[in-house]
Amino acid sequence: MSGTKAAEAVVTDATVADVLAELAGLEDPKIRAVNERHGDDHGVNLGKLRALAKRLKTQQELSYRLWATDDTAARLLSLLICRPKAFGLEELDTMLREARTPKVHDWLVNYVVKKSPHAEELRLAWTADPDPVVASAGWALTTERVAKKPEGLDLAGLLDVVEAEMKDAPDRLQWAMNHCLAQIGIEHPEFRTRAIGIGERLQVLKDYPTPPGCTSPFAPAWIAEMVRRQHAE
Repeated sequence: MSGTKAAEAVVTDATVADVLAELAGLEDPKIRAVNERHGDDHGVNLGKLRALAKRLKTQQELSYRLWATDDTAARLLSLLICRPKAFGLEELDTMLREARTPKVHDWLVNYVVKKSPHAEELRLAWTADPDPVVASAGWALTTERVAKKPEGLDLAGLLDVVEAEMKDAPDRLQWAMNHCLAQIGIEHPEFRTRAIGIGERLQVLKDYPTPPGCTSPFAPAWIAEMVRRQHAE
């Protein structure tokens, strides 16, 4: 047994308890109050959470145990110390359905599933899932492909689906579809006019409160700003 595996094999419940105690010590009621408005039930500063993960380094067994606690901060930490390629397809599917909060869901998709050899198979399955939260993960993976590996994607077909379904989609799914719409418009000039037109007609997120200096998630504005930056570089 290698040194790394031997070290992981001796992870004890006491180790998990120690980590949970450290997370509890990082709890900030003000941060929790802000997070709870977004559906995230934890109060740990994410910078401090990342620092703890950096100290713990990669520990797959500890990651499994922290995930099993069903504690949001512990699950976020587990996603930072795991080996993304160590999870099987069914494991990732189960984890996504167990991810109760938006931040856990987002980190699971972005930090783990996107690095998995099962990402494409899960993308196809999740996009077609009747659960809108699960489907939103499929759209997030599709957006990743639109930006980085569009070969083989039916971009016109994706725009057809967005045009037909985004307006009435539940919030999380609508947000993911809107991101895909914007990404198509940003990355693929041949579809830009159509993507902007869909956004203008549907008006999804047009009135979303956007802080000064930030880009609006309204697709036409988002596309215009990112294309402007591309040309400015």
